[in-house]
Amino acid sequence: MEVVVIGAGQAGLSAAYHLARVGFAPGTGFVVLDAETGAGGAWQHRWPSLTLARTHHVHDLPGEPFPAAGDEVPAAEAVPAYFSDYERRFGLPVHRPVKVGAVRRTADDRFLVQTSAGDWTAGAVVNATGTWTRPFVPRYPGQETFRGRQLHPVDYRGAAEFAGQSVVVVGGGASAVQLLGEIAEVADTTWVTRRPPVWREEPFGPEAGRAAVALVEDAVREGRSPGSVVGVTGLVVTPWVREARERGVLDRLPVFDRITPDGVAWDDGRFVRADAILWATGFRAALGHLAPLHLRGSRGGIRMEGTHVAGEPRVHLVGYGPSASTVGANRAGRAVARDLRRLLHPGQDLPRSA
Repeated sequence: MEVVVIGAGQAGLSAAYHLARVGFAPGTGFVVLDAETGAGGAWQHRWPSLTLARTHHVHDLPGEPFPAAGDEVPAAEAVPAYFSDYERRFGLPVHRPVKVGAVRRTADDRFLVQTSAGDWTAGAVVNATGTWTRPFVPRYPGQETFRGRQLHPVDYRGAAEFAGQSVVVVGGGASAVQLLGEIAEVADTTWVTRRPPVWREEPFGPEAGRAAVALVEDAVREGRSPGSVVGVTGLVVTPWVREARERGVLDRLPVFDRITPDGVAWDDGRFVRADAILWATGFRAALGHLAPLHLRGSRGGIRMEGTHVAGEPRVHLVGYGPSASTVGANRAGRAVARDLRRLLHPGQDLPRSA
């Protein structure tokens, strides 16, 4: 291959669409390797209660708008169907299930992509593996002694399994707020966050978006790990969030100091009994298969120049850092395709359709 794309979520499909538009031949010029058994990326694994109305927004893939669907349709059904139709409509060469184990440099200065379905070689690699497969759970003293259940949103299937229990929800992001609101309808809940939440009453606008992206761009340009954008954008107060706040569900406590066998405790003597702890504490980028390329620097992250790794214009990361959003992934896919066309086909004009 000229280009191997790893991952077929929003970022991977966007990159594939634009690679075809700039002249890379689907199936012979580029392929997309996806570890999932079906289309939909991480969306197919979202909890059933996450309806389209409760998502931030499902942004259109390039070239085909998201079809009209009822607000109460589960995102785990609607988005995979959309992605599947998209792959077929544009003839994108997605191979699945193909799990990439490692990407290495070859003696002739190409890339060897080692997978569960054999090896591929490529002149360039576009990584679009997202974060869903790397849930993050922080460590606290006594964590291993807890007799109840500990889970992450990747394990969550619905509030009913917590009926009548006492549940501690940890995390200050949108997922924590949504799941807290659901669980509080059937259980006693306690919300803990590292910092007080910042609520945004008005809709999320372009200015806040640019500010968030700028901070993340600064981080990856300097080789630091990308951080959360919630600290910049705040948590949007939707009608159901407002209702949960009025019920007192979203009254938060600072994070506890330790975990006991039957709950969580603070050094000031406060204690909350818990049957379960839900760690809505985010994700990390799924980049372990790129470790043989030694891309990480001394500051813990990968230093980036636009969408490509600094000093390595043949390795692009989409859905990472400033492009870790649906709209950002679309823009990054277009930039990647144009950059790789110029790099791998120097002196040739871009097709007018690109």
